[in-house]
Amino acid sequence: MSASAPAGVADRLTGFVGALRAHGLRVGTGESLDAARSVEALGLADRELLREGLAATLLHGSAQRAVFDPVFDLYFPRGVGAPEGGPADREGLRDRLAEALAAGDTALMERLAIEAVDGFGGYGAAPGSDGWSAYQTLDRIRPQTLLARVRASIRAGGGDAGFADRLLDDEIRRRIEEFRRQVGAEARRRVAERRGREEIARRAVAPSADRVDFLYAGRDRLAELRRTVQPLARKLATRLAARRRRAARGSIDLRRTLRGSLSTGGVPMRPVLRRRRPARPELVLLCDVSGSVAGFSDFTMLLVQALHDQFSKVRVFAFVNRIDEVTGMLRHGAVDPEGLGARIQAEARLTGWHGSSDYGVPLGEFAQRYGDTVGPRTTVFVLGDARTNQSDPNLAAVREIARRARRLYWLNPEPRAQWGTGDSAAPAYAELVEMHECRTVRQLGTLISRLLPI
Repeated sequence: MSASAPAGVADRLTGFVGALRAHGLRVGTGESLDAARSVEALGLADRELLREGLAATLLHGSAQRAVFDPVFDLYFPRGVGAPEGGPADREGLRDRLAEALAAGDTALMERLAIEAVDGFGGYGAAPGSDGWSAYQTLDRIRPQTLLARVRASIRAGGGDAGFADRLLDDEIRRRIEEFRRQVGAEARRRVAERRGREEIARRAVAPSADRVDFLYAGRDRLAELRRTVQPLARKLATRLAARRRRAARGSIDLRRTLRGSLSTGGVPMRPVLRRRRPARPELVLLCDVSGSVAGFSDFTMLLVQALHDQFSKVRVFAFVNRIDEVTGMLRHGAVDPEGLGARIQAEARLTGWHGSSDYGVPLGEFAQRYGDTVGPRTTVFVLGDARTNQSDPNLAAVREIARRARRLYWLNPEPRAQWGTGDSAAPAYAELVEMHECRTVRQLGTLISRLLPI
């Protein structure tokens, strides 16, 4: 960056890149240098132009904007401090906000967001208090209640006459959501002035989807994760294919290599390889679809089904306190990612006389009814938190499945520190099965690429 750049811009850009990396975005040295050149070329006068320039140089996909935009707002804020003015007029501000929403005036909405946080978002006088709250601001302004007024204003002015009522309402809701985002950005900016940008970037900015715990992901985040199934599956399929090519060359046959070295005085000039049989493995999933672990199981089922071409056979079983095969609901190319969980709950027989999760009964049923699906070429994955609701964990059934299978793994979406607490039988199962913590998509991708058979 040239010497003419404003003082501190280089440090600010370095901190900005560091915050993005802390949230899991891969930003290399080359991208950082390109970002510095873009700041030098674009300047700081047009903030939105600078935002798009940095996004173009630092990001690798549109999904990363959910992390990039709030971090950008912290490191390159629109202003510093609070605006000068008298006490805020709540009804007057709501009137002006309704006009801005009706006109779709983003610049005016930003100014009103600043006024709203300044007038209604402040709290606490203690030195250690954050001082500003987006939640408190929005609770007092209540922009969502302006929808009918904005719709009437647009209709009266003759604007958007071609919109159907439903489409117009959707557009107004989008504008309201944009205002809510602006209020959140302004509140974070003011808190960052008091507590430091680095801490607020770490604590207040939501992580990228691949770093969100399955157990705490809301409906919107789970829907976002489902959209990443196919790209992730393609990446994992490429890795599996590469592993398979390397493995096809075979390992060294030490006995035959040493025998062949007799002609060269004991020097193994030509290693003899032990060739592998070109046989694709089989895969079986046993998925707990109860409660909060259902999202984790659904995502993993979809991911494995997208990888089905890598295996000779894939069979999927779901359970709560009974087990049933759901392979047919995951037919390649015909599955509905959004409705998979509801369809499994509606069509499969997963519960008996009670609706609480259990592990002993379904594992026992699988060993008895479907034991012939597991053989020396089969790798079995159990997906679940191992919480038995104080029922018998049926360790004998797990031993039987492990005896039949080539490999048996357990992916647990709970933090390792919680294994064995309450009704968790994870330590008992972990003595018989190779159990792995699998809380996020990032962890799942790493485990799947490492554990899937070749």
